[in-house]
Amino acid sequence: MDQLGQLGINLGYLLVQITNFAIIFFVLRIWVYVPLVKVLEDRRERIAKGLEDARIAAEARENAEAEAEKIMTEARSKAAAEAREVTVRAEAQAKDIRAAAEAEAGKAREKALADVEAERNRLLGDVRGQVAGLAVAAAQKLIGEALDTNRQRALIDEFFSGVKAGKVTVLPDAGKLTGDGAVVTSALPLTKSEEEAVQNDILKTLGGKGKVDFKVDPRILGGLVVRVGDKVLDGSVSGQLNELRQNLR
Repeated sequence: MDQLGQLGINLGYLLVQITNFAIIFFVLRIWVYVPLVKVLEDRRERIAKGLEDARIAAEARENAEAEAEKIMTEARSKAAAEAREVTVRAEAQAKDIRAAAEAEAGKAREKALADVEAERNRLLGDVRGQVAGLAVAAAQKLIGEALDTNRQRALIDEFFSGVKAGKVTVLPDAGKLTGDGAVVTSALPLTKSEEEAVQNDILKTLGGKGKVDFKVDPRILGGLVVRVGDKVLDGSVSGQLNELRQNLR
């Protein structure tokens, strides 16, 4: 102690200082250091957790972007497929509509032509009666006496129908024509009885088979033109006139 005194150190005061330092150290350790360390540790954990959350969020964002891109790609592909399908359906419907419209137009055109043909034949039928009457009157006036009206009308009917004594004058007397049917053209519409006579005579020549169609063409003037397959039997007045012109040459 004397030595400490000689050194200017007071042992009591030193002990008190050491005790105070120990107390201060203990207090600082308990009330400052430990809480500070705990605060720093908590902060480090929060930072680490924040970084981990940020990493997870970044991964989630990347995954979400990839999923969104996948969904968008699938949506675009589906939309394109649906657009192509709609286009194909629209084109098919447009084609069907055009075909239906063309079919309706064709039917309307055919009906109109048939109506025109029927009206023309009706008018030509009326003309036939008028021509027959005028021809009989002209013949009577020319000769200066009354003629057998029935005979005159029979001759006129033969002129227009090409049928004499129930037979088609243009058909061959012997042999048979070959074919599945015939097309008969007259200058004016034939009566029902004339059509039946012509049809029976032609079918008899064809062996009882086939179909006979009737047409009207005023340009042949009179008589009949019968077409069987590729063979034409021309008994028309215009045909006879052409033949006469050829012979005169």
